[in-house]
Amino acid sequence: MAKSQDTTLWALVHAERAALAEDLALLSPEQWHQPSLCETWDVQHVLAHLSAAASTGQWAWISSMLGARFRPAVHNQRRLAKHLGVTPSETLENFRAVINSTVAPSSDTAAYLGEVVVHAQDIRRPLGLARTPSLAALTPVAEFYASRNFAVPSRSNAAGLQLRAEDGPFTAGAGALVTGPTLALVMVMAGRTAYLSELNGPGVGVLRERLEQKRS
Repeated sequence: MAKSQDTTLWALVHAERAALAEDLALLSPEQWHQPSLCETWDVQHVLAHLSAAASTGQWAWISSMLGARFRPAVHNQRRLAKHLGVTPSETLENFRAVINSTVAPSSDTAAYLGEVVVHAQDIRRPLGLARTPSLAALTPVAEFYASRNFAVPSRSNAAGLQLRAEDGPFTAGAGALVTGPTLALVMVMAGRTAYLSELNGPGVGVLRERLEQKRS
């Protein structure tokens, strides 16, 4: 990846982290424990996971995965626990401290932008927070997800389908058509069934079946 493009993507990562911190500043204690779209994690757990992701370089990641015997769920839970505050306000402060971090296990910056974009919506959707990431942030994530399986099986989820954004330039693949907002396409490629209702086209049924099979 060209240095200028990488710099642009990191700037978008920082902007999306800052926007999420702003959204969470006035949550009630009950809202911090709202279940997220991310499996068994509540809002506070997802935010701690994002802090962990922004604090784990290549060698720390390798060491953690070795310690977890290459079980990603164990690795994620251990890293999350290190960044989970005693109180929600402490968890939020831990996240604010890494807003401008460029630490990551690899050079796949679009993937780490996707990490923030997807997990922010895992938090916002259940809370009813309406903020949508910018198209500048969403489009490179959509392109990356359509081209590679990295952390989430996004390419596999979209295989054999033509995806087309209605609100931006993103398009990828060939096959049964799926259209909708770029955000919904990103979230569904990341496995979030809650966004299927925002998509249209003959390929939506294929996506639904794939995601439901993985959840069962």
